[in-house]
Amino acid sequence: MTKNFIVKLHSIAGLIAGLFILLMSLSGAVLVFHANLDALHQPAVKLSSTKNISIDSAYRAIQHHYPHAQISNVVLPENSSSPFSFFIYDSSYKTGKAAMQVLLHPQTAAVLKAGGSNNFVSWLSKFHNSLQLGKTGEWLLGVFALIFLLSLVTGLILFSKNIASVLLFKKAVYKGSNLHQLIGVYALLFNLMIAVTGFWMQRYVFKKEFYQSYDYTPVLKTSPSIPFTFDSAYSNIKKQYPDFTAAVIYFAQSNSGKTAVYGSRASNAYIHSRKFADAIFLDSAGAIAKTRLVTEISADDRYDIINSQLHMGRFGGMGIKIIYFVFGLSGGLLSITGFLLWWRRRKRK
Repeated sequence: MTKNFIVKLHSIAGLIAGLFILLMSLSGAVLVFHANLDALHQPAVKLSSTKNISIDSAYRAIQHHYPHAQISNVVLPENSSSPFSFFIYDSSYKTGKAAMQVLLHPQTAAVLKAGGSNNFVSWLSKFHNSLQLGKTGEWLLGVFALIFLLSLVTGLILFSKNIASVLLFKKAVYKGSNLHQLIGVYALLFNLMIAVTGFWMQRYVFKKEFYQSYDYTPVLKTSPSIPFTFDSAYSNIKKQYPDFTAAVIYFAQSNSGKTAVYGSRASNAYIHSRKFADAIFLDSAGAIAKTRLVTEISADDRYDIINSQLHMGRFGGMGIKIIYFVFGLSGGLLSITGFLLWWRRRKRK
């Protein structure tokens, strides 16, 4: 391939995906702090004691407040000052067709807040995942992720000779006209990682199943009482897996169904999800029916977990989030500086 062809390919890819890259860069940088921002929308928890109520008590409280609800799952409190976060389907909220989030006081079981997650962070998350366009947006994300990857690879080919000069801080390359190149070099590995992991997460849009339509009408049914003492069942889980910590519980919707307890063991690699790395399924008696630990699943499934963690920067503390935020903005800067370069060349002609 000639250099002119690569330049044209790089420019076309950048122009086509430019706005997408800018929007995904800005929204992705903000969403690195998703959990922190989401916590700002939670009501303050006034502590009445130092001990949280049991999961069984919290479940019964939800049944008391919403006696006809279908209780889907609960995100467990991370500490004594954070609430139980239940997700239920109830006819009182959007006729039961959408999940309602109910925040429950961790010690008094009082309802702190109930309704949809209709804050800016939730809107931004949906925008980042589908451009707020449903399946059309999901398809566009998959296509633009490929074009973004093409722009990065062609840029790497074009500026490969200058990478060493940039990294060695040679004065000749550090000038305003090279800003696009400088940003591209310093953020190259990060943006390649974001493009590859982003495409991998959207690869399903290139499968024929994505285009099939399904007529599914959800049937709202009242959740039964838990047929066993959950806290006792959790104690048994801890005996078998002492380093396991539950994070999210999906409740069985019938007396013969299985309750799924998601979480992670301290022995897991840090790159694995803290909430969904391991799954332990309980039968109707509260005994362990089966497990789906991250160390037991296939390499492909394990990679999917790691891929998601890498893309969203959820494998570290505040330091990792700040790094992701700073480098996350580089995609948007590349889009802007690339467009300015193209516009200057066009004006010269």
